[in-house]
Amino acid sequence: MIVIRPIRADDYASLYDIAVESGHGFTSLPVNDELLMRKINRSERSFQKTVTSPGDEGYLFVLEDTTSGLVMGTSALEAAVGLDDAFYHYHLGKVVHSSRSLNVYKTVDILTLCNDYTGASELCTLFLREACRQKNNGKLLSKFRFLFLKEFSERFSDRIIAEMRGVSDENGNSPFWQWLQEHFFSVDFPTADYLTGIGQKVFIAELMPKYPIYVSLLSKEAQAVIGQVHGKTRPAISLLQSEGFSHRGYVDIFDAGPTVEANLEHIRSARYSEKRQVRIGDVKPGHAYLVCNTQLQNFRATWLEMQIDEDSDEVVLSAECAEGLLVEAGDWVRLTRI
Repeated sequence: MIVIRPIRADDYASLYDIAVESGHGFTSLPVNDELLMRKINRSERSFQKTVTSPGDEGYLFVLEDTTSGLVMGTSALEAAVGLDDAFYHYHLGKVVHSSRSLNVYKTVDILTLCNDYTGASELCTLFLREACRQKNNGKLLSKFRFLFLKEFSERFSDRIIAEMRGVSDENGNSPFWQWLQEHFFSVDFPTADYLTGIGQKVFIAELMPKYPIYVSLLSKEAQAVIGQVHGKTRPAISLLQSEGFSHRGYVDIFDAGPTVEANLEHIRSARYSEKRQVRIGDVKPGHAYLVCNTQLQNFRATWLEMQIDEDSDEVVLSAECAEGLLVEAGDWVRLTRI
């Protein structure tokens, strides 16, 4: 059975392998022993913490094949970004240069450094191993978070964001960063990316240009990738857009990848999810659904094909599925159609 569960300390070796496999541009999983263990410990503390409003909690999950014990991928939620360290973005805006006397009117695109997403909750650390990208595994690994957000909404902000990986080549070089590096930094993109991933962000405040950057002054290569996603990230952004996320002009300060956002109440899978009481029995094949239990520390989620009786508040689960979700007859689960 394929299930989502909170990460544990004994998942460290699998997490390290995933960090290596994820490659350049995946800043939330740096290949660093201390940082990875710190992420696991922080997640375990977050699940144990009594929370009434979002703070510095981070919830890290793994996708596991319970038959083989293989950890297939990771996914995470940050309760509120920017509360401890500044959370930077560039915002793509416009300024107008006009003169009636000279009959000149020109609109110019600019990038302004900002911290506008401070306090927002973030979808992050989504990675599914290459060999496991099949059936609905990718959708489960991404979309279960919307059920978790809905079920434990007091732990999160109403504003949900996701940073999308920007354009870089197979060596980890970003056209956008190359321009910044040439004019403001002496650090290559993989190094800057890694420093951010391990929490060393002070160089951003020290060296990043404070004044708006005129986009027309950037190289043509840098201009072309602003707000564009890496080829491997296109399925992820398409999925989020189908859920109601949109890009509102904010881009990453390193690779200019877009950040998308949505209010929790507008996220389709959360909005149309429902709670039903479990009945153990024979499951009739039907549509694909995401299903999760309503427990925090023992959270479990999976996907399965089944029929739903619209006139009932029950859902029929097989004994195997109920065991995998750690529920019994009479318990409540939250579900949404894929």
